Amino acid sequence: MPHFLINTKNIRDNIITVEDKNLYRHIIKVMRSKAGQRIMFLDENEMQYETVLTEINASSFSAEIKASYRSKRKLPLNLYIAQSVLNSDAQISSIQKATELGVKGIIPLYTDNCSVKESVIAAKIDKWQKIASESVKQCERADIPAVCELSYLKDVINQYDRVIVFAEKYTDKNFFEYIKENPISKEQSILIIIGPEGGFSETEFSFFKEKNIPLITLGNLIYRADTALTAALTTVINGVLYG
Repeated sequence: MPHFLINTKNIRDNIITVEDKNLYRHIIKVMRSKAGQRIMFLDENEMQYETVLTEINASSFSAEIKASYRSKRKLPLNLYIAQSVLNSDAQISSIQKATELGVKGIIPLYTDNCSVKESVIAAKIDKWQKIASESVKQCERADIPAVCELSYLKDVINQYDRVIVFAEKYTDKNFFEYIKENPISKEQSILIIIGPEGGFSETEFSFFKEKNIPLITLGNLIYRADTALTAALTTVINGVLYG
């Protein structure tokens, strides 16, 4: 069951009262919820509430809390993704998958071979944040990833404990070989960088070499950029948590 995001100010005397127009429309008008129906809510403190809808008014509704507990649906890694922005559908898919896989932040990158204009990227940040928030509801995740402002490679590489680039050129080392030589702890902040469909430029590869940023392969297959994002995140999560 998808859960819906509220604030603790909506809670009083074990009752959640919702007056937000969009939330009211979704739950009452779109879902056609009725009194007696179960609804799940999540607040800003990652507390989850199992409730029963008790009262529906013209512009608000109330639900009685039957149980509450801290949500466990949260990735125990400080994992971030920076990806060269893709065209519309692929970019939306990337944001949804990154959210479902638990990343803490999504950084839209502008790279040499990026197919989307900088001005277009800057104008879509709010939309992408809404997409991430909607994905949180669907996968019942406890926290919402931040979709950051447009960034560049030189601006992001010094903000994290570990920076890893997934690319097929100039490398044959996989992630499990890499962490065997360079162990990563769960406490470290990890940034994964994924390039555009056309790949990184030679200038960018030279930049990675200059900054001693490791290049990691995902294997012999060549993936679309949005598929590479999913494969890279899954590989890092499995490698650090279970490898």
